[in-house]
Amino acid sequence: MTYKIKLKNSNDMVLLDAHIYEALSNDPYLSKINFINSLRKHSSGCAVFQKTWKKADGTFKTETIYLHKLVAERFLSNQRKGNRKLVGSKNGDKLDCRLENLVWRSRSLASRQRKTTSKTGYTGVYQEHNRYRAVISVEGKSIHLGMFDTAEEAAAAYNKRSKEVFGEDGKINRVKGWQ
Repeated sequence: MTYKIKLKNSNDMVLLDAHIYEALSNDPYLSKINFINSLRKHSSGCAVFQKTWKKADGTFKTETIYLHKLVAERFLSNQRKGNRKLVGSKNGDKLDCRLENLVWRSRSLASRQRKTTSKTGYTGVYQEHNRYRAVISVEGKSIHLGMFDTAEEAAAAYNKRSKEVFGEDGKINRVKGWQ
C-alpha cells in the first residue's frame, strides 16, 4: 500500500510505502516534532521538514530533514557503496519516496541525471547556425560527436554514446524513435 501525504505549502503529494509511513509515524523524535504533518515542498522540488528552534543561550538553530534522504539512510543503507552519497529518484519525481524509486548516486551520476539547461531541450545538443552539434563529457573532457540536421538526430547520437560510455547510469534524452 502507498500513502499519499499532502505538503503544507503545496497541493503536491509525497508518496511513501506503508511500512515506511508507519515507521516514521511511530518514531518518538519525529512524532515529537510533528514531522509527517510538517513536510513542505523545497525549492529543489523534494519534500523537507524545516524548523527553527530557539536555544537556551538565545541563539537559533535550524533543523532541516530531507524526506528522501531520511528514508534512504534508514531503509536503504545497505545499498550505499563507495562514493554514492547522494539520494536520487529513479523516475525523476523527487516527491516519490517509495523504496523502489530511491537510489544512492555518486555526484557525477547525479550531475548526469539533472535536467538540461540547453535551449534545444536535449542534453549535449547545441544549435550552431542551422545545424546541431552533439557533445558529451567523459572524464572532464568534451568529445565532439558530430553535426546534425535536427536536434533529435543530435540527441540520438548523444544517447548512443552515453549508453556506450556510462551504461545504465548514462543520461538519455527523450527522443521519439530512440530506445
